[in-house]
Formats: sequence, C-alpha cells, structure tokens
Amino acid sequence: MIDALRVLDGVMRLADLVQRDMAEPFAGTSLTMSRAALLWVLHSTGPSTQQALATALDVTPRNITGLVDGLEASGHVARAPHPIDRRATLVTLTDLGSEVMQQMVAQREHMADDLVAELTPAEREALSAGLEKLADRYETMLAAREGKGSP
Repeated sequence: MIDALRVLDGVMRLADLVQRDMAEPFAGTSLTMSRAALLWVLHSTGPSTQQALATALDVTPRNITGLVDGLEASGHVARAPHPIDRRATLVTLTDLGSEVMQQMVAQREHMADDLVAELTPAEREALSAGLEKLADRYETMLAAREGKGSP
C-alpha cells in the first residue's frame, strides 16, 4: 500500500513540473501566468466585466485592473463600453489575444496527449477519478480551514 506522504510527494512533483512547463512558453513575452489565466477566462466565457474577471480569478478588482492594463498595452485585450450598463466596461480578446489562445489550446491538447500516452485507458480512468477525489478533498479541507464548512 502506498502511504499518504508518497501520494502527496507525487502530486507536488507533478504540480511543479506542470508549472515549470507552462511558464516556458511565456519566457521573453509580456505574458505571465496571471495574464494567461485572465486570457483563459475570456476565452472560456467571452467578453466580461472586470468585476466578473476578478470573481472568476478570485483576485481583487485592483489586481484585475493591472492585469487588464498590461494585456491591453500588449494588444491581447481591449476595453469597450458595456452595451447595457453605462458604468461597466467589457474586456474582450483582440485578434492577437484570440490567436494566442488558439495556440495555447493546441499546446494544452498536445501536452495532455503526450502526458498520458503510456497509460492504458483503465489507468487513465483510475488516475482521473483519483485526482478528482483528491481535488475535492483538498477543496473541502481548505474551505474548513477558511471557516466555510467542515471537513
């Protein structure tokens, strides 16, 4: 039987490797992991207010303003008036932002295929189910620690 520390060490090692691999494509560009995360949200949800982006990324509105400022300066996003709420501004992907997202989606799919290439379908299913349970358990533990529930 594999002990809990060995499982945790494996998860942490994998998380470190994924983080290092994901940061590599941004080297020498204006993109950071935080800016890329904002692009993912816009790609997934479409044009959004800065408030919605702050909620989606669980950061402060001030943080979002800085991220959007940087992405607007680099040409990845644009701000436009909200069509219904005159007080709000919509953030949208530009053509450059959409092109970058298409590349990121393709890279993500390629990485996923390469990562599980040596696993059988049964191993993939078991790993996926196990990771889902671990993530659910971790969310429960964090919520309990933050006073939002019980473990």
